[in-house]
Amino acid sequence: MANLESLASLAAIVVLILLEVAVLSSFAAAQLRPDYYASVCPNLEGIVRYSVKQSMAKSPISAPATLRLFFHDCAVMGCDASVMIISPTGDDEWRNQDGYSLKPEGFQTILDAKAAVDSDPQCRYKVSCADIIALATRESVSQSGGPNYTVELGRYDGKISTTNSVMLPHVNDNLDSLNAFFYTLGLSQIDMIALSGAHTLGAADCSFFQNRTKGKDPSMNPSFDAQLQGTCARQNFAFLDDVTPVGFDNSYFKLLQNGRGLLGSDQVLYTDERSRSTVDYYASN
Repeated sequence: MANLESLASLAAIVVLILLEVAVLSSFAAAQLRPDYYASVCPNLEGIVRYSVKQSMAKSPISAPATLRLFFHDCAVMGCDASVMIISPTGDDEWRNQDGYSLKPEGFQTILDAKAAVDSDPQCRYKVSCADIIALATRESVSQSGGPNYTVELGRYDGKISTTNSVMLPHVNDNLDSLNAFFYTLGLSQIDMIALSGAHTLGAADCSFFQNRTKGKDPSMNPSFDAQLQGTCARQNFAFLDDVTPVGFDNSYFKLLQNGRGLLGSDQVLYTDERSRSTVDYYASN
């Protein structure tokens, strides 16, 4: 509930986004391209890059929280920033049970980046929140040691956010369930496994994996099982990648090879022979 209370304290700020949607949507385009804002906000990427750098300096949670926020946004009705909408009735995406794992630091990273963009007179109210989230996520990944990939821009901001629209994978999903979900997004099994690699950053509450400990899941490495029991006796979370918890790399896939996937939906990618070869590929490359 602490996260819920922290997120609620941001509501007064986030709700301002609703007032800007009409302005922002007029700048969106059907065709995405990297230089979409070149003539109206030429310094956009530099502004977002510096803002995210400041956010990451304030909190080590900023990068994984922003990455997680982007996934939640994109997996529900597309990458439209609707996850940022606060409904006065309480009927919005982040108050769905699956949204409770979202951290305030992710929302704050986006709000700070948006404020930085809008502080530039050239850019004010001309860049969609959806594009800011996409750019801030890229920066969170690249500034954590991951790739500095190109982001195509020109997304619309969504105007609708409802609790019932949230349908996300769960921590104990098997391969068939994971594939079925990502197929609805137009993504293949290989895409899904690549995206699962985002779990190289961040942490999960003990309640998400304790059903696997104490020998309940034979796919879990016994030494890792014992380690997690000790971790959860001291604190209420564990890192998804305990080798490089704040570094974006491929150690997540190497951990799966050794039975050290934190969530059941992580470890199944290696346990199931249909996906094992892809995990092996990413672990070696």
